[in-house]
Amino acid sequence: MDVGSAGGARREDLMGRVSAALREGASVKLAMASDGPLAAAIVEAALMIAGSLRSGGKLIAFGNGGSAADAQHIACELVGRYMRERGPLPAIALTTNTSCLTAIGNDYSFDEVFSRQVRALARPGDVAMGISTSGRSRNVILGLRAAREVGARTVGLTGGGEGASELCSESDVCIRVPSTLTPRIQEAHIAVGHIIAEIVEGELFP
Repeated sequence: MDVGSAGGARREDLMGRVSAALREGASVKLAMASDGPLAAAIVEAALMIAGSLRSGGKLIAFGNGGSAADAQHIACELVGRYMRERGPLPAIALTTNTSCLTAIGNDYSFDEVFSRQVRALARPGDVAMGISTSGRSRNVILGLRAAREVGARTVGLTGGGEGASELCSESDVCIRVPSTLTPRIQEAHIAVGHIIAEIVEGELFP
């Protein structure tokens, strides 16, 4: 096989991987689309957030790694806009203040980087959204627990693994993506975030 043929075979292999990844992600979303209880949980979370914002509350979102990016993305959809021209909505992602994260992690524990911020910022009537693909992230679980302790409502976003029970137990609404693969879960989480933003806009700016 000459170099050109080898390159072509490699390209075909990579194209196959692209197709497989897209099909895998689509299959997760199709499974979600036919899951009535999951759809109901997404609606409940969206209406909870809309109700909080309507009453002067705010959304506080947090997670680690890719889930931190998702938390920031979802907060941005509310502060900026999603699909409609409208006023800004109050939403905070707890992963944007690196000084606060590193100070709490250094002086206390990385487990407390969200819970301490939640206790400082959350008030009764707010909604805290904790995102963890595994459902086992200790700092996310403690952040949700702290939110409940100060009287805020809680939403958990996680995957279909067996380790998510504690996160769900700290969540008034738990949205579990039916997958155990981190990339597919994260892709579905941002889809859920977009749906929530769409419902919130529709409720507050009909």
